[in-house]
Order: sequence, then structure tokens, then C-alpha cells
Amino acid sequence: MDLRVMRTRTNITNAFIELRSRKPIEKITVKELADAAFINKATFYQHYRDIYDLSESMETELINNIVRSIPHPDTLIDNPGRATLEISEAMMSQTVLLHTLFSDSRQSVMVDRLEQSIREQVLKKHPEYEHDLEKEILITFLIRGTFHAFLKHSPEHPLDTIRILAQYAEWASGH
Repeated sequence: MDLRVMRTRTNITNAFIELRSRKPIEKITVKELADAAFINKATFYQHYRDIYDLSESMETELINNIVRSIPHPDTLIDNPGRATLEISEAMMSQTVLLHTLFSDSRQSVMVDRLEQSIREQVLKKHPEYEHDLEKEILITFLIRGTFHAFLKHSPEHPLDTIRILAQYAEWASGH
């Protein structure tokens, strides 16, 4: 990719993160973002359709980075404590961006996308789990529960939150 294109995209994403940290996505305009990124609106539209396209692109990249940094997502059923610990640590490494991009109306989008991505990893290794209601519920419970508990409690108690989540995952799964 051309260095100028990379620099422009970096300016756009940095400006978006700064604006998004102060206001909901619905209140951010392309003009405001372009001004903050020191570009014109036409330049923005060369890269993204609208603010939501930019946000979705950044969200997808963040989810992919989180899932790629989980060493063993496929062990969620076999070793839920370890997998929950790894998921929590992966989210912790991206906590500021998580809280920024997925606050307000975007939080449910994040957990849906995270669950889908991790579920794909689990089912790739264990296709037999796909129609097993108990396994499906456990996957949903562990991912969604970990996500919501992490977001709520990690700002004040990050390490304790991760430790407790891993303990509860073991307990909930009966391991």
C-alpha cells in the first residue's frame, strides 16, 4: 500500500478514535472527522462509504486481532478456564480500543462478532459440537459472559477480573 494512503488511513482512524471516545457514533459527521484528520471530505469518501463503514472496518480489524491473539480458542469446551483466561487476556490487550469502538449502541455488535468468530474456531476443530445444544449453550455462555463481565469489571480490577472469570468458566462447565 502506498505510504500516503497508509498515512491518510492512520489519520482517519486516529481522528475517529479521538472523536468516538467523546461521543456516540451517531453524532459524528464526516465533515467533523475530516477536519480532525486534516483531510477533505472527498478524501474520506475515497476510503470509506460513511462513518459506519469506517467503524465496521475498525471493528472487524479489532475482532480479528483479538481472536488471532488467543492461542487456543478451540479449547473453550475442553479447557474452559484456560480458554476464558486467553480470551480475557486478548481483550485486555485491546481494552482501550474495545471500550472506545464498542461503547453505546455498538456493544451488542461486538459481542455478536466475537462469539461468531470464536465459535468458528471451536467448530473448525470440533464440528461435532455444531448441533450439540449443551455445547452451543456453553460456548455462548462463556463468550458472552466473559465479554460482559470483562467490560464491566476490568477497568477497576483487570487482573482479578481475569482470574475470577477463568475460575467461573471451570465451575460453569463442570470441569
